[in-house]
Amino acid sequence: MTDSQKSDETAAVANEEAVEATDTNSTEASAPVSAEQPVTAEEPTPAEPAASAAEEPAAVAEPAPAAAPRPTPSPAPSPAAFAARPKAPAAVVPAAPAVSAATLAEAAKWGRAEGDGHVFLTLDGEEIAVGQYPGVSPDEALGYFARKFDDIIAQVVLLEHRVESKAPATDMQKTVTHLREQLAERNMVGDIRSAESRLDALSTQIVELEKSEKAAHDAVRASELAAREAIVAEAESIAGQDPAQIQWKTSSARMNELFETWKAAQKSGVRLGRSNEDALWKRFRSARTVFDRHRRAYFSQLDSNNSAAKSAKEALIAEAEALSSSTDWGFAAGEYRRLMDQWKATPRASRKDDDALWGRFRAAQDVFFSNRQAANDQIDQEYTANLAVKEQLVAEAQALLPINDLNAAKKALQSIRDRWEEAGKVPRADMGRIEAGLRKVEDAVRDAEEEKWRRSNPETKARTNSALSQLETAIAGLKEDLEKAEKAGDQRRIKAAREALEARQAWLDQIQRSASDLA
Repeated sequence: MTDSQKSDETAAVANEEAVEATDTNSTEASAPVSAEQPVTAEEPTPAEPAASAAEEPAAVAEPAPAAAPRPTPSPAPSPAAFAARPKAPAAVVPAAPAVSAATLAEAAKWGRAEGDGHVFLTLDGEEIAVGQYPGVSPDEALGYFARKFDDIIAQVVLLEHRVESKAPATDMQKTVTHLREQLAERNMVGDIRSAESRLDALSTQIVELEKSEKAAHDAVRASELAAREAIVAEAESIAGQDPAQIQWKTSSARMNELFETWKAAQKSGVRLGRSNEDALWKRFRSARTVFDRHRRAYFSQLDSNNSAAKSAKEALIAEAEALSSSTDWGFAAGEYRRLMDQWKATPRASRKDDDALWGRFRAAQDVFFSNRQAANDQIDQEYTANLAVKEQLVAEAQALLPINDLNAAKKALQSIRDRWEEAGKVPRADMGRIEAGLRKVEDAVRDAEEEKWRRSNPETKARTNSALSQLETAIAGLKEDLEKAEKAGDQRRIKAAREALEARQAWLDQIQRSASDLA
């Protein structure tokens, strides 16, 4: 069997196997032969006739897309069976997609196609074979490989737009590398160097974009780190307060808010790195642990103090309740004052307990003072008659004012006092008013006695006479000085002597009037 017959038989077998595989799928079309893989994922390509190794040594047929699973193959047929099988009809080559004149004109600058479908790229003055598209016109073959370059340029333009709009730079460099690799395969026709230059520019711009993104990310990360630091610092500040002075309700609520803020930042915020996250979390957790320990210790001590205060106040209440039925008004009232002082000095219990304890203590006091007030009211009714007598005595005493005859006033006042004591007590509500009326007369008599004593005091008279003698001597001396100054005509001395003489004379007149009053 010749090589040509073997090739025909192989093609026939391949055709039958393809028919079997397409019972549930459409028949797969072969692609044009190129230096690598002439068919792109973006557009379909026409079927390609089988090419022999002698016709295109450099071409490699494109692998067909994965078909549906095939059944287990049967053993290979014998050469006679191959010869007996009918030959497959020649494959039909569909027409290549139309290419615009502008695309062909541009492609003609960078490559050419031969009549058998071989296409060449001109790069740096050298021709490079990019592939073969047999069975079509040279323009169609050239247009096919030009479209592959256009696909690359379309991706470059898209990438340029993404860089210009400052889209996220993730995987952009990978895209640039991938496009470089596609250009390096030299399986397309176009301005390769221009495309590579645009990729170089894009690579530089992407580096700058990545730096900008990194700077922005670092700024956000620094801000997030500062926010986390602030949370930890505030938690440590709260935990570091004096447990005896801290406002537990407010501080506990704030610590819970900080914890919720921490969880929200950890869930949706920027990652700070494991070392930073761990270090900050350890500090935050430590602050919360210290705060909780102090709070438990404080409230445990508070419970103990409340129990002690409650016991002490229970004892005071027992004493107050025992005194509530006492009729020894003076003694019991003093005891209640003592118990009240002790109550004020005793630490407070919890608010609920302290209010209840105070209610019991005050109730015992109210019972005692209510009983005493009832007793006083009864006594006041008995003292009403005494009030009328003392009001008459007050009127009689006030008739002595003003005091003209001290001795007579003293004698009358003594008589009033004797009758005042005999009259007895008055109602408590009127006691102050009645006693104030008598006290006014008593004060007037006492003032009159003091004035009389002041006037008749021998020491006062002696001091007055001595002052008179000294002033008279001084005035006589000043008169002599005035006469001498007048004779000398010294106006300055005359003026000084006159001023001194007038001052001494005024003092003398005042003392003489006082001496007259004493006399």
